[in-house]
Amino acid sequence: MKEKIRCGWSTSDPIYIKYHDEEWGVPIHDDRKLFEFLILEGFQAGLSWITILRKRDNFRKAFDDFDAEKVASYGKRKINSLLKDEGIIRNKLKVEAAVTNARAFLKVREEFGSFDKYIWQFVNHKPVKNKFKSLKEVPASTEISGIMSKDLKKRGFKFVGTTICYAHMQATGMVNDHIVTCWKH
Repeated sequence: MKEKIRCGWSTSDPIYIKYHDEEWGVPIHDDRKLFEFLILEGFQAGLSWITILRKRDNFRKAFDDFDAEKVASYGKRKINSLLKDEGIIRNKLKVEAAVTNARAFLKVREEFGSFDKYIWQFVNHKPVKNKFKSLKEVPASTEISGIMSKDLKKRGFKFVGTTICYAHMQATGMVNDHIVTCWKH
């Protein structure tokens, strides 16, 4: 049986392979999942994505399964308990940003009817399918992720730079950056 060709970043780690094959680049239109990826991408800043994937179940438990209403209501006591939770990334700025982002997320959802409607407008509500031949061609950010970043920041979001926004777009299927030889392309 012929082995599937995958994007080189997925390595041989079973966690990465599962993520690559089942999630990365698959369009998501569920607000809770979009919120989860937004928060996880913020925690990933400066770290490797595999670190986040390995702690993902812990993040889900710590952040009430990424229920934005619950996260938005976190006060100092909950933030302090999160900073002591060894199962997640214990960075004060990132934990506080998650709470700030939950509050901003709820405002966006109220304004647009869903976060999905808001975030997908940046790609005209349909995935951008790139045709990169190698990982070297895949950008870290684009003009669209820059526009998204500026708008999110204007709305009060934190840890949403252009690179984080592009990673979010890739993870949630707003862009398909599987290289052309990958079976997921």
